[in-house]
Amino acid sequence: MVAMIGELVGLPTVEDPRMKRVLAAVCFLFLGAVVSRAADQDDIIGPWLNEEHDAMIEVFKCGKTYCGRIAWSKAPSYPPGDKKGRAGQPRMDDNNPDQDLRNRPIIGLQIMSGFTFDGNNGWAGGTLYDPKKGKTYRGKMTLVSPGELHLRGYVLFSFLGRTTTWTRPDH
Repeated sequence: MVAMIGELVGLPTVEDPRMKRVLAAVCFLFLGAVVSRAADQDDIIGPWLNEEHDAMIEVFKCGKTYCGRIAWSKAPSYPPGDKKGRAGQPRMDDNNPDQDLRNRPIIGLQIMSGFTFDGNNGWAGGTLYDPKKGKTYRGKMTLVSPGELHLRGYVLFSFLGRTTTWTRPDH
């Protein structure tokens, strides 16, 4: 039906050799765009700002997996008037459920570990630690663009989790 209407108004059909060349060129360009968007496994290495822009996380290779640590924080020290008398001292991992780990400084704290590249602009199989809540989650990451990384943290199933977006500081 559509082909008949196209013929009536003078539009080229798919059988037209010119149209076949145009369609082949469009498919070739589309395929090239898809292939060029495929991430390299090391594309996530480097600095990332968290969604709130109050911390910078340095993603690095640790053995055969990818990890991340806090490299910068907007509030690296306890503020004046800290209720525990720690004003000016480096912030610690106060919310960690393990009492023995609460003396770790926030700066340099590893919050990501065990991620492996899945070949589809994604990294999975790792864990994410949220020092603000003191909780560890299973995680996966997707590189949406060179300057945008989506992290999904979850407990049992991915659909029961939360996604946050990190950005490159230079984008």
